[in-house]
Amino acid sequence: MHRNLLATGWASFLTDVSTEMIYPLLQAFVAMILSGRRALLGPVLGIIEGVSESTASLLKVFSGFYSDRVRSRKAPTIAGYSVSACAKALLFLASRGWYFVLLSRLFDRVGKGIRTAPRDALISESVPPTQQGAAFGFQRAMDFAGATAGVAICYLVSLRYLNPATGTLRDLESFYLLFVLSVIPAFAAVCCLFFAQETRPALPGGQDAPRPCLDYRKYNRRLQVFFLAHLVFTLGNSSNQFLLLRSMNLGVALPSVILMYMAHNLSTALLSRYLGGLSDRVGRIGILISGYLLYGIVYGTFGLVTKSGSAWLWAFWVLYGVYYAMTEGVEKALVVELAPEGSRATALGFFQTLEGVALLISSVLAGFLFSLSPAAPFIFGAITSIITVAILTQIRPGIMKAATQLPVQAPFS
Repeated sequence: MHRNLLATGWASFLTDVSTEMIYPLLQAFVAMILSGRRALLGPVLGIIEGVSESTASLLKVFSGFYSDRVRSRKAPTIAGYSVSACAKALLFLASRGWYFVLLSRLFDRVGKGIRTAPRDALISESVPPTQQGAAFGFQRAMDFAGATAGVAICYLVSLRYLNPATGTLRDLESFYLLFVLSVIPAFAAVCCLFFAQETRPALPGGQDAPRPCLDYRKYNRRLQVFFLAHLVFTLGNSSNQFLLLRSMNLGVALPSVILMYMAHNLSTALLSRYLGGLSDRVGRIGILISGYLLYGIVYGTFGLVTKSGSAWLWAFWVLYGVYYAMTEGVEKALVVELAPEGSRATALGFFQTLEGVALLISSVLAGFLFSLSPAAPFIFGAITSIITVAILTQIRPGIMKAATQLPVQAPFS
């Protein structure tokens, strides 16, 4: 296996250990800070997730463009991971106001915005074209394996400091313990990336590199249609914080909600590499359509389930992880496959920026929909997934070039 896959894989693993030690408790942490103002919880969560995800995502296209322009992958990747590691310090000021949670999440996502497109280009340039799905699947598997470990730590700490009367942690100091522990793997992740090697050597004879393309109108038409489909899908894909909040509102105690979330991460970790590799052989679009349909079923169930049927949430959290395994790595492989020459990181960044803009709308909208009816954001998400599938069916023919036009090679040789 190429050293860059190992370096980026372990960086993703450790970063998600750090992040997921905190993320499942974020809505409970904000609820404690907003004690006495519970009506604000849904809108505040929507603002925190929407603003942080979308604002940071605006950086992804520029980070990708910069990476293509200067022909550098490693340095911006390390810079992005470093910003995310430092952002966790802001959580220790959250007792002064929920806006410090917003700032922490914002800078954490800014780091992600800086690193994601260069890192994904680094991965794609480290393996042959016939192994793109498997490579991105491996990266996502490591990512979610780290998330599983992080959630397990979160669960053990929550059991130790649980208040049985409220079903959540007993005080802010209990949360701060997790914040301190999360800093260690965050900085260890940065260290892993120094073992990666640059993949963009200087061009011979003073030849100019192809100029990165920011004009989406010059992209492959199939890529344009996929961008549109994903934009529609993301409008209904609200933050996972609302799935966690919905589970607690259905009467599930916080430790059990954390275990459900861990089951979701574990199922994604186990299946991502296999399903990414499958897309190399059978084509990307069929896998994506199946994943988006599964998402619609899961989200619709979260909207319709009642307290008496809350035990079914275990199965649907696992299926939600399967949806992730079917889509996240495959989406990136499809973008790389259809990106213009010299614009691989730019196209990846453009894709992720579009996703971030839609996330701002979807998370804020979900916050207000949740305040009207806890089921509303999930029904809306199910509807947008059906529309997305209808769009994707228009580009299914001819998309399987990676499987049919290129020789098959041994995985990660």
